[in-house]
Amino acid sequence: MSLGPVMLDLEKTSISEDEERLLSHPAVGGVILFSRNFESQAQLTALCADIHAIRTPHLLIAVDHEGGRVQRFREGFTPLPAAAWYGDHYLKQPDQGLKLAEQGGWLMASELRACGVDFSFAPVLDLGLGISEVIGDRAFSQDAEVVARLAQAWMQGCHSAGMAVVGKHFPGHGAVEADSHLVLPVDQRRFEDLEMEDLRPFERMINAGMEAIMPAHVIYSHIDKDLAGFSPFWLGNVLRKQLGFQGVIFSDDLNMAAAKEAGGHADRASAALSASCDMVLVCNNRPAAIEVLDQLKDYNDPAAHVRLVRMHGRKQKTLQQLHFDPRWKSAVHRLSVAPEEASLDLDLE
Repeated sequence: MSLGPVMLDLEKTSISEDEERLLSHPAVGGVILFSRNFESQAQLTALCADIHAIRTPHLLIAVDHEGGRVQRFREGFTPLPAAAWYGDHYLKQPDQGLKLAEQGGWLMASELRACGVDFSFAPVLDLGLGISEVIGDRAFSQDAEVVARLAQAWMQGCHSAGMAVVGKHFPGHGAVEADSHLVLPVDQRRFEDLEMEDLRPFERMINAGMEAIMPAHVIYSHIDKDLAGFSPFWLGNVLRKQLGFQGVIFSDDLNMAAAKEAGGHADRASAALSASCDMVLVCNNRPAAIEVLDQLKDYNDPAAHVRLVRMHGRKQKTLQQLHFDPRWKSAVHRLSVAPEEASLDLDLE
């Protein structure tokens, strides 16, 4: 059975019988985990093993685990710094900033991989312009060149731990104040403005081998009438053709408030896939997820199957093996100086 185009969530820390049947649906391709799905590393490892055992090839398991305010798993995991922390170090000493970013990517990826998680929806490639509160310190820097350099170092760390990366939020969420989880953000800049600034980190990361991208639930009103995540212009023309991206495109959550612009949930899923997405996320709304699965039960995209299989994690160590690894001890020591921050409340816990 191939990987389907839909990623779903789970209600608790284990899989119910109804959820096991749901995850066997041919349109399902992955599971996204939240804080409510976690109570310990042992429990998480068992949950991932159970999810992977349902299908062959196994379903993808993802999580939002950037560090700082957005880190779903806490107990037993290293409290990771926000992306801006690396940017601050880079401004003081560039070589040290790059080394810390590589260690941060490796540490995040290696701890998740040890529990069976395939990948995190990270890094954020938006510019930290001081406008978007929901982005804030999740951005490496306000400077596109610094974002690109730190993100590449962070990606190198992830790759060495056996994890693919997902850059977000294409083509750039940093210049809008509104939070797309709650309302519809509109960016009124010209294409030339985004091309000179916001698109640069995405282009650099694509050229460096980034495996996946997540678009923004933002309308760029002077450029295209559609939300970027449902836009053939942004995803087909700019991302696929102009930038030459051949990796996976994940939609942002179709249940977010901004996504209502694209119609009902089934309409949103169809629009995202038609625009060039490979997999759509439907979170925290089981009736909507079932509606989307019914709509896509016969959906088949051979090219997407090939791209999605590349998101499976590699090089998995056990937690015990990881904790005896000198590289893990060094990374924890170097990154533990970062203050632990509260989890960002996006009503997704």
